[in-house]
Amino acid sequence: MTKGFIFDLDGTVYLDNQLIDGAVEAIELLRKRGDKIVFLTNKSISTRYDYLNKLRNFGIETNIHEIINSNYITANYLKEQMDSTDAVLVIGEDALFQELIDENIRITNNPDKATFIVLGWDRKFNYEKLNDAYQAWLKNNATILATNPDRTCPIYYGQIPDCAAMIGAMEGVTGQKIDLIMGKPSKLTANFVVNEVLKMNPEQCYMVGDRLETDILMGHENGLNTVLVLSGISTIEMVKKTDQKPTYIIESIKDIVHLQKTITVV
Repeated sequence: MTKGFIFDLDGTVYLDNQLIDGAVEAIELLRKRGDKIVFLTNKSISTRYDYLNKLRNFGIETNIHEIINSNYITANYLKEQMDSTDAVLVIGEDALFQELIDENIRITNNPDKATFIVLGWDRKFNYEKLNDAYQAWLKNNATILATNPDRTCPIYYGQIPDCAAMIGAMEGVTGQKIDLIMGKPSKLTANFVVNEVLKMNPEQCYMVGDRLETDILMGHENGLNTVLVLSGISTIEMVKKTDQKPTYIIESIKDIVHLQKTITVV
């Protein structure tokens, strides 16, 4: 039976700019046996085409339709929700702005005109940006979306703060939770990838990633098989302490082709 594999990127296929050993060969073997592949990332600081080029430079053959990021999910959601009078105030980096513009999302830098706020990972986040978003919420009751909930991003030498820092700042000043998170583990993302991209039943699909609170949680909540790789953020000790037990645990992506033989069930 054909399977659908949904691969996280950072911590699963590569770490920062270091390809994880065996990734190219594993993905090629899955394709040869007829399985479907999607690459799914919460990271909002690069565009889908950036990821396409990065994967190809690593020797992983793919196309733009197999790459989904949180910016793309956010843009699709906004297209469905916005009317001609709506505008979005964006906190984020160039990639987020570009992908929203590419999907014809109306963006404003005027808090008085913003009816939506999008929070993305922003490595130049500051008080002025926070205040603009707060004023849009205070004056217009603007809907607050975040591209992803990740607390940190794994890099080759450790971890650095991610979009959760922007979410925390916004929730701190409003005193309430933001309205919606777009990327993993949201149902919006799961439904889009499974139904629109893979076009398969959930039980045929395998969410493969390194984060219990995003990758594994999304799989559990949406009927997917879950595969935790130990090449990124999560460890066996973390698994022991959580209710989000993955269906399978493997050392790294290179073991995915022998899932039944190399897996450890927890």
